[in-house]
Amino acid sequence: MDLGISGRRAAVAAASAGLGLASARALAAEGARVAVCGRDQRRLDDAVAAITREGGDAVGLVADVSTTSGAAGFVAEATEALGGLDILVPNAGGPPPGTFASTDLDAYGPALELNLLSTVAMCKAAVPALVAQGWGRVVAITSISVRQPIDVLILSNTARAGVTGFLKTLALEVAPHGVTVNTVQPGSHATDRMTSLHGGDLQAVAASTPTGAVGRPEDFGAAVAFLCSDHARFITGASLPVDGGVHKGLQ
Repeated sequence: MDLGISGRRAAVAAASAGLGLASARALAAEGARVAVCGRDQRRLDDAVAAITREGGDAVGLVADVSTTSGAAGFVAEATEALGGLDILVPNAGGPPPGTFASTDLDAYGPALELNLLSTVAMCKAAVPALVAQGWGRVVAITSISVRQPIDVLILSNTARAGVTGFLKTLALEVAPHGVTVNTVQPGSHATDRMTSLHGGDLQAVAASTPTGAVGRPEDFGAAVAFLCSDHARFITGASLPVDGGVHKGLQ
């Protein structure tokens, strides 16, 4: 199915590996021109090379989206490199694990900047132009923890719930202007972060998933690409779990 986004310009944050890279690859495979960012030049070069080997058009930008200035700067650089912007995929790594008892109050500020305020900054930098041109897509990568908090991830649970509220509000405000805003909520996927959180062994995680397997990053990327598509024009303010059925609630 042609997603109708060939030639569109997409900025995908924190996309030198993991779900960000999978999303960028999926968009590039549909003909979108993508700007991806990361903090490490070598990993970033490898990501761009992977996309171009598959026939995609990509540019790599060194940026740290863990701060609001870095996040806004990435959008500005991506817009300049691509000659404009149509699609924004806010994304960032997760904060350190911890419980209420083990997490100091001082840890909450950096976590909120990483997983909430960085997305706000990217949207502030990108959305006004999307509204002005009458077409745009914002698809943020969050976490299934928004629906079902994950043990020992109190910082992530807190920050990602906040960003979901922000994005839902934004979706309602910009809906009349041809701009959709959605979130995709990953469960357990075979990424470096997930492997690190589980000590290198994902077998127990797979066993606890109804599908009996952890997710493939490329499957997640396909979901992001669809929400960026012309076919998804009537979907906005939605939060899509991509978790192999881990979330058991009705909503």
